[in-house]
Amino acid sequence: MIGVFDMFSASVAAQHYDGLFVSGFGFAASYYGLPDIGFIAWPDMVGFVQRLRLAFPRHHLLVDIDDGYVDPETACHVVQHLDAIGASGVIIEDQKRPRRCGHVDGKQILPLEEYLEKLELVLESRGDLVVVARTDATDEEEIVRRAEAFAATDADVILVDGLRSAEWIRKIQSAAGGKPLLFNQIAGGKSPRFSLSELDDLNVSATIYSTPCLFAAQTAMDQALSQLKVDDGRLPAVTDGAVGVAECLDLLERNISRNHAK
Repeated sequence: MIGVFDMFSASVAAQHYDGLFVSGFGFAASYYGLPDIGFIAWPDMVGFVQRLRLAFPRHHLLVDIDDGYVDPETACHVVQHLDAIGASGVIIEDQKRPRRCGHVDGKQILPLEEYLEKLELVLESRGDLVVVARTDATDEEEIVRRAEAFAATDADVILVDGLRSAEWIRKIQSAAGGKPLLFNQIAGGKSPRFSLSELDDLNVSATIYSTPCLFAAQTAMDQALSQLKVDDGRLPAVTDGAVGVAECLDLLERNISRNHAK
């Protein structure tokens, strides 16, 4: 599933993949212009997912809801909203505030019992949503302990963020007792750059790519604007394979609801 950060990035990603990951990192960057350290307000995220579902009625939408927006009651409320909208699943983590991206240093985690209480309430509140239980633990013994505890719940999938080797994937699989694993890929992160074939060989069940659209957009925009400055403000010609007004409108018109049946 490909991480998207706004409706436009989702429009591009949806042409290539049938699974979209609503990345907290990307949404915080796009909607607020801020790092992923806890600024997201749940109504903003729910509104974004609602727009996604209307534009992409047949795509899988996995939604990062961070820590459930702090307390268990809010987590359950958000899950029920997303269920009603038609989201496919959610990821809920065991971090405590101030939270961090899973691939940076300085993460702190909730006591296991406190997280499990929140997770159980979320599981009771969901309808058809897939629930991914995520740990951001970094201590090796604690990672295994939490994977075992998550496997004992009704969570559908386990994510240990920031795994650093194939050996550790195998350790988590052993601790999880056969429960499906989700692997998070992020450029410049702590995990190896596995191919899908390699992850398949490791029996990883699902993969999210958190930021390829966001990082590609930053690179492309920076390059385009630097070149515009070099060219004294003269726009480049729209050649074959390039994007101009017609190409952009063609992409966006596919998102109009009345066109979905075509």
